[in-house]
Amino acid sequence: MSVYKDEQRGTWYCMFRYQDWTGKQKQKCKRGFKTKKEAKEYEEEFLHTTEADMNMKVGAFVEVYFRDKQGELKDRSVKNKRYMIERHILPYFEQKSMNEITPSDIIQWQNKMREAGYAQTYLRMLQNQMTALFTHASKIYNLTNNPCKKVKKMGKSDADKMDFWTYEEYQKFIGTIEAGSRYYVLFEILFWTGMRIGELLAITKEDVDFQNNKISISKTYYRMEGRDVITTPKTEQSVRTVDLPEFLTQEIKEYCGKLYELPDSERLFPIVAEAVQHKLVRHIQKAGVKRIRVHDLRHSACAYLAHKGVAPMVIKERMGHKDIKITLNTYGHLYPNEQKKVADMLNRQRNETLNGNVPAGNRDISEAD
Repeated sequence: MSVYKDEQRGTWYCMFRYQDWTGKQKQKCKRGFKTKKEAKEYEEEFLHTTEADMNMKVGAFVEVYFRDKQGELKDRSVKNKRYMIERHILPYFEQKSMNEITPSDIIQWQNKMREAGYAQTYLRMLQNQMTALFTHASKIYNLTNNPCKKVKKMGKSDADKMDFWTYEEYQKFIGTIEAGSRYYVLFEILFWTGMRIGELLAITKEDVDFQNNKISISKTYYRMEGRDVITTPKTEQSVRTVDLPEFLTQEIKEYCGKLYELPDSERLFPIVAEAVQHKLVRHIQKAGVKRIRVHDLRHSACAYLAHKGVAPMVIKERMGHKDIKITLNTYGHLYPNEQKKVADMLNRQRNETLNGNVPAGNRDISEAD
């Protein structure tokens, strides 16, 4: 027997041996249970967890999932994933066994999430967390049936409406900020390079090549639990070098000249993202332009380049998108004149052929003798 009565305290406890994931034998003791049944259930669940048995409860598997992912996920990703799982998944599935959850259960959960009125993009993020749990269980721990595979994903990966500023709107906004000041240079970099805010806040003087008008992006910054964190960017493709227009290089250079004795390895903008958002809101009100988020300056940069006819592949490389599909799916609608340009080009080519202005070998086959 592994469950015992603590006569002195009037409670129950369990004491048992188990084999951890390294194969080492260990002993576990847990006290303070009100009933013998609770103590036995704890022991059984603990053993399921150490063996990653798919009879284990979802709540226990979540801990296995994060244990397995600790070398893969960044601290901020773990925090965000945990929040969504604990807030939106565990209240419905925590006490259910992994192998008893059906596609119908997933559908009912999806309906509850939709009823809550969350944005389509947030619904997709919640779906991704659910799918990640069961995919991991299937691939690593041989869960026989993955219920998420049989259910259509809820939500959308892209927002129905993307907010961004036109060049004219940005000029109204930046005109309300003192030229050369910290926030002036900060917003200039965001708009003209399309950097993510975390990437910008991690930039140091040594990242800027003033002679060749380039800036290297190799890290990102965020604040977590009262401490500054600098880590690698979002994806491998996010590590990149962006060419700067000369005027922007000069603005950064003049700003750096005001930062007396600042080491080359120190951040040029030692502030947090929330401070940037607050500043943005205040000057939006002064400028009288529509309200957007800091991240929408990145969209604005892409929209401006698309409007100017810059090729999607160039935008992809400049923005550090993981895949060209992201660029096309997100900003493809900003190329409204491209189809007309193609039609006009084909029309010119046809007219040149008919007028005999092209070599015979390039003529339409229908005109061949």
